[in-house]
Amino acid sequence: MIKINKGKRFQQAVDAVEDFLKKKEKQGGKEQSSEGKGDSKGKKTPTKPLKILEEDDEDLSALKDPSEKDLTDSEPEPSSVERLGGLGTTGPVSGFKWESSPVQDDPHFHHFLLSQTEKPASSMEPISKRLKIVEEDTRSPSIQAADSTAINGSITPTDKRIGFLGLGLMGSGIVSNLLKMGHVVTVWNRTVEKVPQDNQHCDLFIQEGARLGRTPAEVVSLCDITFSCVSDPKAARDLVLGPSGVLQGIRPGKCYVEMSTVDPETITELSQVISSRGGRFLEAPVAGSQQVSNEGMLVILAAGDRTVYEDCSSCFQAMGKTSFFLGEVGNAARMMLILNMVQGSFMATIAEGLTLAQATGQSQHTFLDILSQGQMASTFVDQKCQNILQGNFKPDYYLKHIQKDLRLAISMGDTANHPTPMAAAANEVYKRAKALDQSDNDMSAVYRAYIH
Repeated sequence: MIKINKGKRFQQAVDAVEDFLKKKEKQGGKEQSSEGKGDSKGKKTPTKPLKILEEDDEDLSALKDPSEKDLTDSEPEPSSVERLGGLGTTGPVSGFKWESSPVQDDPHFHHFLLSQTEKPASSMEPISKRLKIVEEDTRSPSIQAADSTAINGSITPTDKRIGFLGLGLMGSGIVSNLLKMGHVVTVWNRTVEKVPQDNQHCDLFIQEGARLGRTPAEVVSLCDITFSCVSDPKAARDLVLGPSGVLQGIRPGKCYVEMSTVDPETITELSQVISSRGGRFLEAPVAGSQQVSNEGMLVILAAGDRTVYEDCSSCFQAMGKTSFFLGEVGNAARMMLILNMVQGSFMATIAEGLTLAQATGQSQHTFLDILSQGQMASTFVDQKCQNILQGNFKPDYYLKHIQKDLRLAISMGDTANHPTPMAAAANEVYKRAKALDQSDNDMSAVYRAYIH
């Protein structure tokens, strides 16, 4: 029987459907046998609509009489019950409707109804509509997102001169997209060996229209808005405060945008020194990887001077798919560390699952296949796992950088007196991977910490 092992409300619903069908069959037979005859008043007795009640007598759903007019504001998409035309009923079924009720949310009941139709209606559309409404209703006015139009190439580049300091995994993709979208960019890289004057990588940017700056101070002095994207807090401080650094080129009105993932304390310090010279400061760390950066699909988290955020609009559209303004300086750094803490911990857990599967005689490929069909399925999981199984640890996001982010997030938790035991455990695994000389490999190389 279809009702075996199902919930009580499901059984009630099925009983209601079966009773309705039986009564419609009986009603059809009676109408044929008593055609031309009426009751004592010459009228037919209408079939009463069926009702399903919960134990507390709360009305869960009702079956409307075909003659009743639907009083809803708009006609809903025909439900699965309304299309039960092929079940041998003699009367019309088109008026058979469920009123909105929790019964329809019973997955067993929904499955039963879908099984009775040739063309089940999709249940995803109402869900997506509800999600969209919730998102629109709950968005804080102080946190704003701007969708990128870089995909269709409809960006009008700012006429401001752009500087960019740092051409690592993330910076290179960002600069490339800025140039593609028509921005005037002057570049500089802190590691001379990476970008000497005759370096092929740098030549590529110059061929695309970039200019080469000799020092951070020179780049800042030549440009209206200067972006920086370096590896850690020390590098970010040195870039600003060091010899021929950013601070020496800052003049009133110059804009400095720090895109590095660093701690809130470092961001606050940099903001203060830039502002002390009359500069305008914005922090704008990015969520993503080298591949995402190359594709111009980063997520930008910004905080600080709102006018700088607005001036950077075309730049953010060129480099990312979405940008968020999070308010005062330090908020973007905090949010970025939280995001990377979650990502780093998750990556370590995935690596642990893969190695545990191998240790217990389970197929790692099957584990990945199952994972990709479940709720945790994502491009991130699929790519990282595939790379692990292929032994490909070419850096898309450096392992040493995700470990740095975990360390900074743990420190932030300590400052807030908030425990971070999961992040602390993951951090130890990454530290072991670094000890195994995996620092310059991709973060997925944390897998090797479990097999050595």
